[in-house]
Formats: sequence, C-alpha cells, structure tokens
Amino acid sequence: MKLQPKQVFRAVILFAFFSFIVKIHVTGEMTKYINPKYEILSQTAAVLFLFLFFVQLFRIWPKKHIHDEHCDHGCDHNHGESSSSLKKMLSYAILLFPLVTGFFLPVKTLDASIAAKKGVILSSAPSDSKEDNGNEDSVDIGNPSENKVDEQGGLNQEEILIDDQTPLPNLNQMMENEYQSKMNELKQTKVIHMADDVFEPYYEAISMEPEQYKGRTVKLNGFVYKEEGFQENQLVISRFLITHCVADASIIGFLTEFDQAQHVKENTWVEIEGMIDITTYNGSKLPKVKAASWKEISEPDEPYVYPVFTQLK
Repeated sequence: MKLQPKQVFRAVILFAFFSFIVKIHVTGEMTKYINPKYEILSQTAAVLFLFLFFVQLFRIWPKKHIHDEHCDHGCDHNHGESSSSLKKMLSYAILLFPLVTGFFLPVKTLDASIAAKKGVILSSAPSDSKEDNGNEDSVDIGNPSENKVDEQGGLNQEEILIDDQTPLPNLNQMMENEYQSKMNELKQTKVIHMADDVFEPYYEAISMEPEQYKGRTVKLNGFVYKEEGFQENQLVISRFLITHCVADASIIGFLTEFDQAQHVKENTWVEIEGMIDITTYNGSKLPKVKAASWKEISEPDEPYVYPVFTQLK
C-alpha cells in the first residue's frame, strides 16, 4: 500500500474543522459567531467532521489496484481526476481560509464601525405587519422589526423553535410564566434594569410604547455609537442583537443625552442611569434617555444580546 498525500491533506482538513469547532466551544468563543441556540447543531457538526476524518483515514492507504498487463493506446489512467490544478487549488483555498483566519486571527467583537456600515439604527417603532403563526409549544420573541405589542403591552410570541420542556444551557430561554413575570415587572417597576437576558424584549416594549415608560428610570450598558448629525450631547448606547449568527446582527439601542457625551469616544463601553423621555428623530417618535449618571466599563464577556425564547408548557 502506498501513502496518498492528497488523501492525507483531506484528512487533515477534516480534523482541523473538528478541532476548530471544539476550540470555540471550549474557549467560549462560540457565542461570538452564532446564537447559542445553535450550540447543539455546531456540536453535531463537530462529531460529523470527526466521523468523516476517520472514514478518510481508510483512503490514505488504498488497496492496490490490479491493472491489465496489456493496455490499448487509448486507455485512460486518470480515474476521474483530470480537473485542473487551478480548480483544485481554489477549492482547497476556500476550505483553508476559514481555518487559517479562525485559528490565527483573534475574535473581533462587532463595534461602531460595523454599526455605521449597517446604516441608521434610530427609526420608528417596529410595524404591526406580521401575523401570529398560532403555534403552541415554543416561541421566538424575534428581533425588533418582527414583533407586535398586545393590548397589555407585552410582546406577542411568534415562532416555534424548541419542543423540549427542559431549558437548554446557554440558551436565552424562559418558561412562559417566567417571561410573563418579567414583562409584568417591566410595566410596573419604577426602575428598569436592562439585563442581557431581557434586553431585547424590554427594548422592544419601550420602543413600541414610549409614552407608557416616560419618566421612569432605566439602567443599561452598551457601547457608544454616534451618527452624523447628532448634537454634541447625544450618542446611542447600543448592543448587537444576534438572531442566528454575526452575519445577520442588527443594532438596537437608546438615544442618550448628557453633557459629557462629546468627550466619550465611539466603541467605549459605558453604564448609564437616567430617565426615559420621548423625542423625534428624522420624523419618527422614539424614546431617549436623559442620563443622570454614567461611567466607563470594560467590554463584557458576552457583548451581544439574543432574542428570548419562551415555552408555553
């Protein structure tokens, strides 16, 4: 049996993909790439890569082929491997690129520069265009552009995603009664804490009905983003909302005003406490925060926020 270098290379690529997925799970970097709800899916992919790696090992030392002693001049020994070297190199380059960047480049958190490329993040409240799906077991509160507010000021639940009664680890998931309790707390409390696990639904509710929350105190943290045309005392306390992966990341945040805002640089992580008010921006009514106090903080280990998943049972 003769060692096949090409098959060895393919085996190395398969094992490298397995190793990379294991690496980002062990280091906790997985959530910098995808929503935690896909954790089991990515682990399954790692197992699949490992299985394919072991299958590939049997191709490294193939069984010896017995050829006819006599061959006509027209016989072909290519065995289907006549593709050009350029195409092969391109194929391998496509496979190697995510591995090289994943192993050798540090994970970079999305920041204000990405927010600027995505365009204006301050707009009118989300529309009521989407209908309930009528699903019963488990739902996704979704991103801000896809939700509605019911008559009690809570968010309608819209998409079945999980059919298990046991919350999954690292998943932003709540039982229905817990979710309703938190939304009721939002409607009644005088001091609103924008914790990571409820940041998206709280932001949604406040953006949809700012009049209901005007005059209340809010505490939140996020990175600083500034749009062209802002006044010197204005900035946005922002968070990236990851629905599926970083490629679909959307920006959510509150327009915030305080005297020292002009001295705070973009991408600085800050924690603020202030009063909710209402303003008009580009013809749209939206909530703003008049900060009473603020301080710089370090970037949190989990800089992104995720939609909330609730279970009705």
